[in-house]
Amino acid sequence: MLSEKQIQDFRELLEQAQNPVFFFDNDVDGLSSFLLLRRFCRKGKGVAIKTFPGLDTSYNRKLHELKPDYIFVLDKPIIAQDFIDEAKKLNIKIVWLDHHPIQEIDKEIYYFNPLQGKPSSNEPVAYWTYKISGKKEDQWIAMLGCLADWFIPDFSEEFAKENPGLFTITATKDPAKALYETELGRLAKVLSFALKDRTTAVVKMLRILINIKGIQELIKEDSKTIPIYTRFKQIDRRYSKYLEKAKQISKEIKNKDKKLLFFQYAGQFSLSGELANEIYYNFPNKVVLVAYIKGSKVNCSIRGKIDVRTLVARAMEGIEGTSGGHKNACGASLGIEDLPKLKDNMNKLL
Repeated sequence: MLSEKQIQDFRELLEQAQNPVFFFDNDVDGLSSFLLLRRFCRKGKGVAIKTFPGLDTSYNRKLHELKPDYIFVLDKPIIAQDFIDEAKKLNIKIVWLDHHPIQEIDKEIYYFNPLQGKPSSNEPVAYWTYKISGKKEDQWIAMLGCLADWFIPDFSEEFAKENPGLFTITATKDPAKALYETELGRLAKVLSFALKDRTTAVVKMLRILINIKGIQELIKEDSKTIPIYTRFKQIDRRYSKYLEKAKQISKEIKNKDKKLLFFQYAGQFSLSGELANEIYYNFPNKVVLVAYIKGSKVNCSIRGKIDVRTLVARAMEGIEGTSGGHKNACGASLGIEDLPKLKDNMNKLL
């Protein structure tokens, strides 16, 4: 966990920044983390990171375009060394808040990770940015970020009592139930899909969410929120078709002892993380591997009760690519020619 001193140190860095830029992971935990900090300090711009697994050199140009004095990297496990070097060259300070496995960190980077604490923990980044901001009126944002990362925070019962139509006390015990059976979970899905849009549309959404007064404004479909819901509905139609196909495949598996549930698809939208989560929710006794094929590359999302991060790292031996993430939810990136090998290796290991 982060100590009170670390939380205060982070606040002070926010206060020192005159023109901060927030680089955040392109999911609801990352988005929520940015919103909590931006609404707290009331300055700076946000950049959603769409590269996997880390912040790579394609974002160097943002350092020249936006000219920040501080950059805050949220919910990304890796920062490319060339990006760090470019920031140093421009005299930009880097503040990094993450909850993935600890990396070897450049001494000049301000690094915050609850895994370093005593006791060690890995709450979503939105949990800690809420502790940093301390704004009760933004608790709903923290709830969305935590829930999207399958984590029930210690303030969930308080939120449930104050928002019974959005979240229930029974849901505070089960993150899967909370995510797929409550209105708050539906809103997390709305934001997740809305992030999958052109940069100009995402920037517009960020403006809406920075200035929105509360969750009731987000729930309401009106002239302010219509861009968010329009994008959600476009993607949800495609997503629902993929999900039904995946469910059908799982039902057709004759060998009940087969532990790997594999689903692959190709298309305009990368939805592997969302699909893997919901398939795993429906089939919790399986290890779920969802592969999104785009050209010659494959991005995979893996979920399971066992340590899938270690499983995938072993299955990737001899395969060119990257993998990483959390113990029960991780990802991998590889060439399409190696996908059958990854699937075969995982089946053998299981």
